[in-house]
Amino acid sequence: MSEDVSANEGPFDLEKLKELIEMMERHGLTEVSLRRGDEKWRLRRGPTHVMPSNAFPTSVEHPAASVPLAESKEDPSDSTVEIKSPTVGTYYAAPTPDDPPFIKVGSQVQPDTIVCIVEAMKVFNQIPAEISGTIVKILVNTGDSVEFGQPLYRVRPD
Repeated sequence: MSEDVSANEGPFDLEKLKELIEMMERHGLTEVSLRRGDEKWRLRRGPTHVMPSNAFPTSVEHPAASVPLAESKEDPSDSTVEIKSPTVGTYYAAPTPDDPPFIKVGSQVQPDTIVCIVEAMKVFNQIPAEISGTIVKILVNTGDSVEFGQPLYRVRPD
């Protein structure tokens, strides 16, 4: 948060700030902007990377742009873990419709490997794997609406 506050208004109310942060975490929000009079608050959290809004079409109409669900021949067992959506939005497997997907079944990922993008309100959030391992199963298709906490991938940890 880097907005200026005039000397007349005093410092920010830290209790309100803490409540706002807790609400963001509870509801899976990555960004909040508030304005009242001359006072402006903008909070961002998590691994959010903004991409231009024209990087994707507003709707997915071309089946070729979708990446089909892919499964490995291995049966995911209890030894696999899920990569879940950290936010509500629209899932995209690739940076643009013409690019190859970020990952596929069999891809090796590290915690900082970008596995997909989830778009919410024209903000394109790059989603990192947050785990090292091998992608075993892709659970969603490009253009699918995803919910907070919805599994996107199954990964066999290293």
